[in-house]
Amino acid sequence: MNIAVVTGASSGIGKEFVFRADKFEGIDQIWVIARRKERLTELAQSCTRQIVPVALDLAADGSVEKYEALLAAEKPCIRLLINAAGCGYFGPFSECDIKAQENCLKLNTIALVAMCRASLPYMEAGCSIINVGSNSAWQPVPYQSVYGASKAAVLSFSRAIGRELKPKGIHVMCVCPGWIKTEFQAVAEHDRYIKYVDRWYGPDEVADQAMKDLAAKKTVSILGAPVRRQVKLVKHLPVDMVMNIWCKQQGIE
Repeated sequence: MNIAVVTGASSGIGKEFVFRADKFEGIDQIWVIARRKERLTELAQSCTRQIVPVALDLAADGSVEKYEALLAAEKPCIRLLINAAGCGYFGPFSECDIKAQENCLKLNTIALVAMCRASLPYMEAGCSIINVGSNSAWQPVPYQSVYGASKAAVLSFSRAIGRELKPKGIHVMCVCPGWIKTEFQAVAEHDRYIKYVDRWYGPDEVADQAMKDLAAKKTVSILGAPVRRQVKLVKHLPVDMVMNIWCKQQGIE
């Protein structure tokens, strides 16, 4: 049995990836993972492949072990693993809820790493992993410090394991989108702290670009020419200058 596994599948980019996985060649089932089972169940109404809801909070202890148990019982071939679960918070680190930030790190990095490791025994040549990072991965981001650091880890990790898995024929790609309109923004208190956004993109656009880039065997997927130019630019500018520009854009001292 060939399956796709999508985390963060109940909304936003993850939900859009479910619809793209539904069109992916050679998939029998799509295992959709998120906390809200009712939303996962609703996905079956919009997909032609069999949807298997797996209600898990990947930031909670024992969740990945439950996923591993399902894999051991079903023994599928994971043709496509998409790690789209994530969260983040804007604001001064000195005023943050540290438990919320710890949860961000657990979900964005630790759970993603654990999902990759648990899935690899069920992957073979021709299988693929998509890890959702962020445009924040390319530079330190004041007032978004923990989120940016977690996504930098996702990018570095994806590139490293991609090189390790290349001889086995397993392809790894990191998706690094810019500003995306999803539920994430409300949870992160975007409107309270962010004053400047150059351009909004839709989660559907991110997923479409990612699937095109996956077909082209790219290791990083970046939607939008302005975002790609920004990524190239920050690689050549001093880090302090990049952070100063960001703070000035947001009206932060």
